Amino acid sequence: MLWKPIEKELVGIKTIYFSPSGLLHRINLDAIPLSETETLADKYQLIEFGSTRQLVVPTQIKIVNNDAVLFGGIQFEQDTAIQNNEPLIASRSRGELSFNSIDSTLRGGSWNYLAGTELEVNAIEKMMRTAGLKTNIKKGYNATEEAFKNIGVNNSNAPKILHIATHGYFFQDLKESRQSSVDSRQDVSVFKMSEYPMLRSGLIMAGGNAAWQGKQTLDGREDGILTAYEISQMNLSNTELVVLSACETGLGDIQGNEGVYGLQRAFKIAGAKYLIMSLWQVPDKQTSLLMTTFYKKWLEGKMTIPDAFHAAQKELREVGLDPYQWAGVVLVE
Repeated sequence: MLWKPIEKELVGIKTIYFSPSGLLHRINLDAIPLSETETLADKYQLIEFGSTRQLVVPTQIKIVNNDAVLFGGIQFEQDTAIQNNEPLIASRSRGELSFNSIDSTLRGGSWNYLAGTELEVNAIEKMMRTAGLKTNIKKGYNATEEAFKNIGVNNSNAPKILHIATHGYFFQDLKESRQSSVDSRQDVSVFKMSEYPMLRSGLIMAGGNAAWQGKQTLDGREDGILTAYEISQMNLSNTELVVLSACETGLGDIQGNEGVYGLQRAFKIAGAKYLIMSLWQVPDKQTSLLMTTFYKKWLEGKMTIPDAFHAAQKELREVGLDPYQWAGVVLVE
């Protein structure tokens, strides 16, 4: 029903540019089967845009830095014995919201360490250095919210590549629950109950478990919960590629033809050109395999970003991985 009506118009076409609407934002068109042995990705190169206006007015990025910043192997518990030397960004974007008095039962416990992400960023960094890129890895307790925000203070700080391998979160809009909880706001998870979709989506950075569980965070430091709204206030206008190697980073509130209000929108507002993100909880091992395969094809094979991404997904299909293990990750320009 989705593809058949337009298939006859695509005779001889190899590349398709599209901008999804509504629930199509949550579908990877590459995985739609044409037969028992063929998917759309086997027949076409599908390139997703955030908006069709990009076909008329392409994003112009002047790459200033030939470098990459990678976050992975993050420790989500606080370590008070280690001093964080990153300067605190003066303008905190949460206004009057308090994250320290929130009922942790609304959030589902704590975030676990992702062992595969450290191996992932180490392998990718090696490929990047071989390709001549300057690299900076933030791991363990150093992968802080402050460290992340400091790379987006201005466009001269923005790296060419920003790779974040961590947990991501997204909560659906719970309008009825929010209306019944107006009088007890301090006891309700701001992340889960906010009317603002850019607060209900984000990334977990070092030490983020404390705030997530409603515990006291370190004085004078960020809480480790990096919301989509905060990301949207950064300047990544010289960043060519952002990779969100995390669960459900492509989700958010769908506002009709306006797109997804979440991390996808946040990084586009911040100015990044290409964004790789996930639509569902892709297993850690398969995510790492896809990412390292993509970088190898892009950096060593001299492919374009779209060509390298689609080639990496094709390679995973050919080794027998099912769509659940590869189709959850998408590329948006």
